[in-house]
Amino acid sequence: MLENDAVLERANELRAAGRAFVLVTVVRVESPTSAKPGAKAIIEPDGVIQGWVGGGCAQPAVIKTAKQAIADGQARLIRISPEQEAPVEPGVTDFGMTCFSGGTLDIFIDPIVPRPALLIVGASPAARALSALAAPLGFAVTVAFPGVDASQFPDAGRLVESLQPTALTDLRPNCVVVATQGKRDEAGLEAALGTGAPFIAFIASARKAAKLREYLIERGHEPSRVAAIESPAGVEIGAVTEEEIALSVLARLVQVRRSGALTAVAAPDVAARASAPPGALAEVTGEAIDPVCGMTVDVATAEHRSEYGGRTWYFCCGHCQHAFEKDPQRYVNALEAAP
Repeated sequence: MLENDAVLERANELRAAGRAFVLVTVVRVESPTSAKPGAKAIIEPDGVIQGWVGGGCAQPAVIKTAKQAIADGQARLIRISPEQEAPVEPGVTDFGMTCFSGGTLDIFIDPIVPRPALLIVGASPAARALSALAAPLGFAVTVAFPGVDASQFPDAGRLVESLQPTALTDLRPNCVVVATQGKRDEAGLEAALGTGAPFIAFIASARKAAKLREYLIERGHEPSRVAAIESPAGVEIGAVTEEEIALSVLARLVQVRRSGALTAVAAPDVAARASAPPGALAEVTGEAIDPVCGMTVDVATAEHRSEYGGRTWYFCCGHCQHAFEKDPQRYVNALEAAP
């Protein structure tokens, strides 16, 4: 397929650039469908899609699942079909939608996610042990510390001999572990906060960490960011040696990585959620519920929308929009009555 060639070329470009994306493949169809077996598409983290794996109700389901797959790195098999009584096979996520034309699509969602970037701040024995363990488990390791010795970090992909913000601005790590262990702890923590990483851990006792949190807040760092620093670092396994400490920290990094937290967007404000009208979270989350079929719709890319009752309603396809506009209050009442 000529279209597939363009999709695969784009996949190679994204992979070479170290950017996350999802390769989507139609593996089975039951007519009538607009997509055919073997059809492929690429979906990037912002939901932009290249290629064709079905339109209408199919694309919102695929894009939503693709974003989830990028977040946790796990492949998925989804089925987009009319509502059916037959149970779905284990391992298949079913999207049953009333607006679908009548056919069925089975689609494989395969996330291609670059290795998470781990910045280790420090040149301590624990830092060396963590670098040795993290690289084989799929982390792209950078070590930053003044005078860091390359011979002590043979597994690290990059060494930075500074803790100055200007030296770390281009790193953009997914996670940072401060393993200074008494040498330039304050500078190491400030360097970690300056990277903007979504996850920061500090190898230290709880008492020491509390003192340094006070210091960081006095220095003007955002209290919520300071409070989010995990310390003592790692999973509790009774670690004693430097290698055991590194193992406990790495176990926590794997746990956080698989939860999707290293790439997750900050959660919407709880109060804003609570005050939003039923099914009307578009302004809070960037998503809305199609009141006709129940599909989740990305408001930023939604092509079909309608104004009613002083707000905007979003739809996965023109069929749902048309049904809503014939009797909008019916669907609003049903949505508000839903548990």
